[in-house]
Amino acid sequence: MKWLTLNDIKDQLRIEHDYTDDDAILTRYGNSAEATVLNITGRTFDELKAMNPTGEDAIPPDLFEATVMLVTESYQHRSPASMQQLYVIPCGFDMKIKPYIRLATAGQ
Repeated sequence: MKWLTLNDIKDQLRIEHDYTDDDAILTRYGNSAEATVLNITGRTFDELKAMNPTGEDAIPPDLFEATVMLVTESYQHRSPASMQQLYVIPCGFDMKIKPYIRLATAGQ
């Protein structure tokens, strides 16, 4: 993972840090969530870090929160969904990630 840590994920999910049974799946969800944010925004990790309004060498705080939202959804709803039981990503995710989405790339 580039910006999430297992401790970040466990804090979000309220999992004790010494509980390690789910570490592999949490890492997989973390990697997937980070890749999703990069894919949706159309930006690189370094580009996102450069957009941090705090000036810290990290992604913007709202993108960090959007990423842990994705991990939470994956972890809490890891079973296949049926038509009667569909889950959507919380609307807060869209609001947090939308300002960072690249609208066009050079040469298009």
